[in-house]
Amino acid sequence: MDTVFLYTDGACSGNPGPGGFCAILKYGEYEKIISAGFESTTNNRMELSAVIEGLKALKRSCNVTVVSDSKYVCDAINQKWLANWKQKGWKKSDGKAVLNPELWQELDNLLQKHSVTFQWIKGHAGHPENERCDKIAVQEYQKYV
Repeated sequence: MDTVFLYTDGACSGNPGPGGFCAILKYGEYEKIISAGFESTTNNRMELSAVIEGLKALKRSCNVTVVSDSKYVCDAINQKWLANWKQKGWKKSDGKAVLNPELWQELDNLLQKHSVTFQWIKGHAGHPENERCDKIAVQEYQKYV
């Protein structure tokens, strides 16, 4: 399988408020940028959407390293929250419904098609692709401000 890096970020002005996301796919020397903005959304929805849209853009199964500054997304995978939510009928450990279940379900389906690892990085710390994603995500939501 091909090895792909997926750099992602989501941004919101207010929470909820206008939001945007960016996903940068890198495969060797090739790069693809996917981004969009929304009039009213949340930061977590944008973080999830960046990962989802990046994975959806892959035409075949790949080894994917997702690099994200979202603890919400990375911890949900790396700490097995997603697997537990799914097992409990999309409920959290406190019995409350998982937020954004349709996005988590879509991500869960996409994770079955690829071999994916999630790497958390500190945001706004000079990581080149994270800075690029942030800039593009902000440009996307600024269309609605």
